[in-house]
Amino acid sequence: MDHVQLTRGNIGCQLIALSAPMLAGNILQQLYNTVDAVIVGRFVGESAFGAIGVAGSVMNLFLFLISGGCDGVGTLLSQFYGAGDDRTFRRGFYLSGVFGAGMSAALTMFGLLLLPGLLGLLRTPDNVASYATEYLNIIFLGFPAAFAYHLVSGILRAVGNTRAALFFLAVSMGANLALDVLLVAGMSMGVAGAALATVIAQALAAGLCGVYLQIRFPELVFSRGDMVMDLPLLRRTAQFSFVTSLHMCSLYIGKLLVQGTVNSLGAEAIVAFTAATRIEGFANSFGDSGAASVAVFTGQNTGAGEKQRVWKGFCQGERLLLAFGVFISLVMLLGAEPCLRLVLPGESVSSLGPAMSYLRLVACFYVFNFLGSGLAGYFRGRGRVNIPVIGAAGHISLRVALSALLAPVMGLPAVALATGLGWIGVVAFWSVLVWREGEKWG
Repeated sequence: MDHVQLTRGNIGCQLIALSAPMLAGNILQQLYNTVDAVIVGRFVGESAFGAIGVAGSVMNLFLFLISGGCDGVGTLLSQFYGAGDDRTFRRGFYLSGVFGAGMSAALTMFGLLLLPGLLGLLRTPDNVASYATEYLNIIFLGFPAAFAYHLVSGILRAVGNTRAALFFLAVSMGANLALDVLLVAGMSMGVAGAALATVIAQALAAGLCGVYLQIRFPELVFSRGDMVMDLPLLRRTAQFSFVTSLHMCSLYIGKLLVQGTVNSLGAEAIVAFTAATRIEGFANSFGDSGAASVAVFTGQNTGAGEKQRVWKGFCQGERLLLAFGVFISLVMLLGAEPCLRLVLPGESVSSLGPAMSYLRLVACFYVFNFLGSGLAGYFRGRGRVNIPVIGAAGHISLRVALSALLAPVMGLPAVALATGLGWIGVVAFWSVLVWREGEKWG
């Protein structure tokens, strides 16, 4: 089935059908980063492995501006789709494509200009900074390809089709792995080869998604008649896009500042944190897919005026995320050591202990992470996109402050503790707001 009408039918089955392909896609997306790091660590060295971690913190600051903006556009378009308004859907698609392309080009220029200052601000050691610079210069130039992929895959999610984007992502993942082996291991291009492989694979995924969208959903693809400057729609699209981008960006500004604290602990901590966050990224895939499915379900039913389905869908989504949170916490607690050994370079034995301490402590809080993801998805789907931003700002502020305060005493586990306490705080804040709304609906 190419699209899913979420305004009728079994809610639990629909949420699972939405989230399962997105979960698989998020895991594949994590494999992008992990494959780069592992291959670079094996064939280039420990400093290059640490550089991929530092580069990831900088890169995600920009990439999540792009993907966050596309998520906001997708949520708005899901409301138009739920309301059966194809004409406004196409206009919104056109406007977001034109202005998003311009913004991604601007981010490329800003990234290239700000990179030396950002690495200096993060107190990155010189041997790590040289590798990170080489990697990021290529990644920044590939931002237009990243934007194209996130936009067209967001369109597919807006109409409930999460399987097609997963398929094309799997194809590009295979291309990424093959190119990593060819460019890094075979042609000895180092971190530049890993970055180039990622950019080419993203461009491939974008092209395949775009062709599929044109063939299967021609009624939703804009034509010449839809290419108009609809200022009210542009303002609304920009609001959703900007606020959702701000939400995602604020999370990664915090992670960037936390990376600076980790860098101050030395090369061993950088390598340990890089490995731990690669494993943590797979765990986060469950919460991210749950948040996205709740946002799409809520968006379509909000557009259709189905308030009771919105509330029931949110409650069922939170129950699913709670179960996933407990499961992932156990997996991370019990499987920390074998998972980290798969990721760490062979010579990084001294980094295993700090990485395990971080991963096992942060696992104790993962239930709150997942519940918070569902709450954020609910507010985005309802169009109240400012609330996730406020909550994320509070979470990040607490996380950064506690990390900086406790790291000199506790080392890397301080970052895990600060992260967990931040999750508890934001879930408490969002829960009060959402339950008030639920009581109002009866």
